[in-house]
Amino acid sequence: MTAFNQVGVVGGGTMGSGIAEVCARAGIPVRVVELDAGAAGAAEGKIAESIRRAAKAGKESDPDAAIGRITVGHDLRDLKGSDLIVEAIVEDREAKLELFARLAELFGEDRPVFASNTSSVPIVEIAAATGDLAPRVLGLHFFNPAPVMKLVEVIPSLLTDPAVQAEAVEFASEVLGKDVIIAPDRAGFTVNALLIPYLLSAIRMFEQGLATAEDIDTGMVRGCGHPMGPLRLSDLIGLDTVMSVAETLHREHRDRVYAPPPLLQRMVAANLLGRKTGRGFFEYQ
Repeated sequence: MTAFNQVGVVGGGTMGSGIAEVCARAGIPVRVVELDAGAAGAAEGKIAESIRRAAKAGKESDPDAAIGRITVGHDLRDLKGSDLIVEAIVEDREAKLELFARLAELFGEDRPVFASNTSSVPIVEIAAATGDLAPRVLGLHFFNPAPVMKLVEVIPSLLTDPAVQAEAVEFASEVLGKDVIIAPDRAGFTVNALLIPYLLSAIRMFEQGLATAEDIDTGMVRGCGHPMGPLRLSDLIGLDTVMSVAETLHREHRDRVYAPPPLLQRMVAANLLGRKTGRGFFEYQ
């Protein structure tokens, strides 16, 4: 039994689509909102395709049922009736604060739990944007690709109701089958506070000409047993997201280890963002 019998997801991009798929495959009806009508249609197709791939791989027994649990629209009011609303929009602080203020305005009387999939924005700032609904706000940070990666960070703010935290932990672990850690509400939480300096260090090594991109990644995969090298991982995450998280960490901690290297800044300016644009530190079909 779960406290969340219907889940709403705001954002139909890579993370929003993945979160919706995870919930639908766990038997939970999901409503996805992508504010652009064209993007909403693309999200619907992307989720269905991913579920059918999982079925072909023997990881989903009833793809039609899972797909049938997902409704995609382009109006926030379509989230009406959701017990849990997960934000998975662009990693931009102001955009997130504006969205949560709007969600509180629309659904304040319903009092759902609001969760952010942010990689770095402090949850207490997001919670404050919802006014007196702040105790019902927390971070629910999935990792890319959400249907595959087992970890979810649950991030309570100083204002989060302990009962809401407990419901979120139970949902992520018992219903979605994820491994859960409780992360502190600080920039980067647990995983990205450790991961981002590692990725930035690899980028600096490449930028300074100390090793090729291929050698850096091969060294970490073959020498340290990592499943993926730091530069390919940066490409997978998206270099714009890596830089955004790095900037948030640097702004909070004022430690130059978190400062985005000039090469990363130039690549983002050139829209060389990794897999999603076809080129980052490596090229992709």
